[in-house]
Amino acid sequence: MADQVNAIGGIDAVIHNAAVYVDPRRVATPEGHARTLAVNVLAPYLLTAWINRPSRLVYLSSGMHNDGDASLRDIDWTARSWNGVQAYCDSKLFITALAFAVARRWPDLRAHAVDPGWVPTRMGGPGAPDDLERGHLTQTWLAVSDHPEATGSGYWYHQRRRSPAPAALDERFQDALLDELIRLTNVRLP
Repeated sequence: MADQVNAIGGIDAVIHNAAVYVDPRRVATPEGHARTLAVNVLAPYLLTAWINRPSRLVYLSSGMHNDGDASLRDIDWTARSWNGVQAYCDSKLFITALAFAVARRWPDLRAHAVDPGWVPTRMGGPGAPDDLERGHLTQTWLAVSDHPEATGSGYWYHQRRRSPAPAALDERFQDALLDELIRLTNVRLP
């Protein structure tokens, strides 16, 4: 996929929108990674590393990132007993921290993490209380807007900056996360 994107050339923005919510058991990818980690974190990390750098990157997070485990202990769930909700929370903390790590590494690029809210999708379910329209508005706005509020980097909910979990802003945590992602993928960000 990265090769196909690079062949197009001149990508302005990438929205990393794919996600796995709560797997009831640890489902392993062909490479042996927990699917939640692979889809929610490793795939966007690898695409960020392999795609020619766009001017904007948007990563989908969740308010549940606040409950993520910042210890980075066994992030692939190979030794711990599986907990699908915790794995999801962890993955959203990691993707939020990745957005800030990328913004710090490439200051000329706009990198954001977005909480779309709990919206009525197949993943969110029909009883989700947030508005579906507002759920996708922020990431599309960040991908195309030249509004002064949409510059730099940030964590967003419904077109408003919010404070992310403290670990996501911690440069030591970001660096330790990048080291762990390198260990798991053998790929470094350029």
